[in-house]
Amino acid sequence: MLKIITWNIQWGLGADGSHSLKRQIDDARGIADFDVLCLQEVADNFSDLKNNPGGNGFAEIAALLPGFTPVEGVALDIPGAGGGRSRFGNMVLSRHPVAQVLRHTLPWEAVATRNMPRVLIEATILPPSGPLRIMTTHFDYSASKLRRAEVEGVREAHRLAYDRTVTLRESGRGTYKLLPTTASAVLTGDLNMKPDDPVRQRISDPFENGAPALVDVWTARHGRDPHPDSFCIYDRSSGQPHCSDYIYVTEDLAPRVNRVYYDQTTQSSDHQPVLLELDL
Repeated sequence: MLKIITWNIQWGLGADGSHSLKRQIDDARGIADFDVLCLQEVADNFSDLKNNPGGNGFAEIAALLPGFTPVEGVALDIPGAGGGRSRFGNMVLSRHPVAQVLRHTLPWEAVATRNMPRVLIEATILPPSGPLRIMTTHFDYSASKLRRAEVEGVREAHRLAYDRTVTLRESGRGTYKLLPTTASAVLTGDLNMKPDDPVRQRISDPFENGAPALVDVWTARHGRDPHPDSFCIYDRSSGQPHCSDYIYVTEDLAPRVNRVYYDQTTQSSDHQPVLLELDL
């Protein structure tokens, strides 16, 4: 059973206003002995974020999970304190070996809202069952126009990944080494959309090139049952409770979805973690 958790950790900030990355990792471990952890809103050298001490969250999280391969996905990279860089983005940590990693900068439309660039991490992991692409992202919250473009960016990354499994490139030494890949994938993230948002529905549209469609695992397992709330349960400064966090799998993996669990008890972030168990 492959266990994957996705979570927007709000740079370590809990709904109670206290900051602790360790508390969040401990909470994730309490949910499951996960094989893959996908995180959004990881910060480095951002002391001007609320109650953030300004440390390197990427490094701190990696240190809390020895034995896991950490993969950073920096979306925002700007001048920071002390002459360094301030970085903000996503992270994937895998207990299984990690083959090739790609970082896709998603389309960034010009919109007169408070917004920032976004990134998609695509990391191929190598569990005993065979290669599996893990993707995680965090869409914009302020404008549907931005999210529409970001959805298309994710779909394009998946389309191209499938094409590369059909048309194999020539292998070579060094930078041209051919590594395992697959059309089968998991997509996780804070999409900043409610379940019935038509922009979110676009994620699961079919692909003209034959790439396997991306299926919402909650729907695959529970049909028309409403998605559990994953945002604003304990901190309602951003609105009323609703679902904002999702996991998708390619349609070939949908029959292997064993369990989908939205943890609604932890208060160590403003979002709730989501667990997927895949019977591989």
